[in-house]
Amino acid sequence: MTKTSTGGEDGRQALLWRLQAAMREASAQGVLISQTIADRAGLNASDLECLDLMQLQGPRTAGELARATGLTSGAITGLIDRLERAGYVARESDPTDRRRVVVRVRPESLTALNALYAPLQAASEDLNARYSDEDLALIAAFMERNIAMARDFIAGLKAAP
Repeated sequence: MTKTSTGGEDGRQALLWRLQAAMREASAQGVLISQTIADRAGLNASDLECLDLMQLQGPRTAGELARATGLTSGAITGLIDRLERAGYVARESDPTDRRRVVVRVRPESLTALNALYAPLQAASEDLNARYSDEDLALIAAFMERNIAMARDFIAGLKAAP
């Protein structure tokens, strides 16, 4: 085990526990934020999170969304139907293959959601301003690796009997 300036192996263990506890609490807070925003927007939390994934990943087919979320094709169809009825997404012909349908977020529909998130976004910007570009690059790389680890974990759980 690598010793650190935090006081040797015991210091490192304490630091690792602190990091794990902070990550778990951040995850819990993220879930609670999503539920609160979803409640205010008249959505369920899963629909809100999938809408966010669609914003991040761009237009996708229902099958691609199912693979990205781990939801069944039936669940994704219902989710897309609900988001379409609420005006957040549109089904469109794939420009590269007219036989396929892609789901696209309608950015103009996000004004009310963006307003709900605005105070959190402003607080995040204030927090981020405290860190150097190098710090932010390290944090971003850590988070990206953590996301990949979480995806692998989910896939492993789903593959297990």
